[in-house]
Order: sequence, then structure tokens, then C-alpha cells
Amino acid sequence: MKLRLARRAFGDAVVVAVEGELDLFTAPFLRDEVREAIKQDGNRLVLDLGALSFMDSSGLSVLIEAWRLATGEGGGVSLAAPQAPVARILRTTGLDRRIKVYPDVDAAISGEI
Repeated sequence: MKLRLARRAFGDAVVVAVEGELDLFTAPFLRDEVREAIKQDGNRLVLDLGALSFMDSSGLSVLIEAWRLATGEGGGVSLAAPQAPVARILRTTGLDRRIKVYPDVDAAISGEI
């Protein structure tokens, strides 16, 4: 399994669960899903990274694009439950200072740490 995506709405937020590996080959699928989610379901996006086992720079660029799209529409992006390797990349690149990271989806939806 390379990448699986699942989208569901929670109140004024839309959650996209990302499972598998996010790399050069799979990043375009997430990019399309994020664009559709923001267009159809609203500008408050939560990316559930709990089942994401790998992410490279292509994945990072999708996260940055998602943040730009959502904030451009007056919303925002939150990241939920990244596994240790993904959390390390977010910390190393400093992306965790721009996009809020939460321990789980519920916390990301409510905006509380």
C-alpha cells in the first residue's frame, strides 16, 4: 500500500486521513484531495497523519501548499498525530512552527493542546 486517503467533515472542519507513504509519486493525490476538500467542505482543514509512515520533501511541499490555500481562504490547517519519523521532519524543517501540530484529531478539531 502506497497511499490511502479518507475525507470526512466534522462541524466546520474537514479531516483528511493520510495513510501510507507520502512521496514524489503519491504527493499529487494528496494535493488534489486537499484542493477538493477546501473547495467543497471548507477552509478549516485537519490532516490526520496518524497512519502516515513516511514523508519526503514532496509531502512537505503539499503541506505548505495546503496551508497557503486554506489561509488564503480565511481558514487554516492543523496536523494531527504525526508518527515519530514524520514529526521529526516537521520539527527539523520548522514547519511545526507554521502549521500547528496536535496529539490527536479531536484536539486538532477543537484547536486545543
